[in-house]
Amino acid sequence: MSSPFGAGSFGKAFDLSSLKKPTPEAAKDNENIQVGIEATVETLPNELMPLSNTRPVIIVCWSTRFPESRAVLKSMAKLNQDDNGSWQLATVEIEKQPQVAQALQTRVVPYAVAIVKEQVMPLFESAYPENQLRMVIDKVLAIGAEQGIGTAPEERTEPEEDEAMTALQNGDLDGAIAAYGKLVARKPNDAMAKSGLAQMQLLKRTQQLNPAEVIAKANAYPLDVEAQIQCSDIEVANGQVDGAFSRLLNCVRSLNDTERERAKAHLLTLFSLVDPADPRLIQARKDLASALF
Repeated sequence: MSSPFGAGSFGKAFDLSSLKKPTPEAAKDNENIQVGIEATVETLPNELMPLSNTRPVIIVCWSTRFPESRAVLKSMAKLNQDDNGSWQLATVEIEKQPQVAQALQTRVVPYAVAIVKEQVMPLFESAYPENQLRMVIDKVLAIGAEQGIGTAPEERTEPEEDEAMTALQNGDLDGAIAAYGKLVARKPNDAMAKSGLAQMQLLKRTQQLNPAEVIAKANAYPLDVEAQIQCSDIEVANGQVDGAFSRLLNCVRSLNDTERERAKAHLLTLFSLVDPADPRLIQARKDLASALF
């Protein structure tokens, strides 16, 4: 399976090897989760695959053992209802359908894949908030539209976004930052708002930097946190995400206390600039967790 997404994962993912027997409370709560089509060894090839030729299918793998995966499933069900059937939600409760979970290469839960024209594409393996799930679904719908299935979602903009774009067009970077700041204050959990603010702040930080000088200094002093932060900003601005993440991860692994925290905090800031479904971001989050624990 190959991901169609170019450039992002927040939240927590859980190793399936740690599964324990579900509590009676979890099992009872599970009885109330009846959403989408259950993906089984029969329905996956005979119903869901053919259906993917008429509308995108998104399969969520989950477990009663992990409340976070159930929360994602409930959010996906709500979003599916909001979209009036423009895509099909399907579910895999991994304990009940181990063969399907294995076929989909499920390693952690929650885990989701999309199927468009019978092509399976991994989406995410983290417990995202609803607004980030919205972003992922919109990408799937856009891919489907490109392949002649359904229509792409309408672009959603907020008044503060329009204000920020106007300010940016007028060369007023501080005004753009202020506009996105107002949007984040109004919608603190909105991933797009946070991403927009982070992008404007990145532009501000790199505006006066000399890329050649910054990169040369960072390469000469790999544990100079300030140099690595500036260089990582330039690299992300130029689309060199791997290099930026690698620099800061090296600082997290090699330094202690305050400097380590600075590197980690900036790395998390850069994470917000990358698509949650980007495999480079997914890997970097795993590397950060490994470095910390």
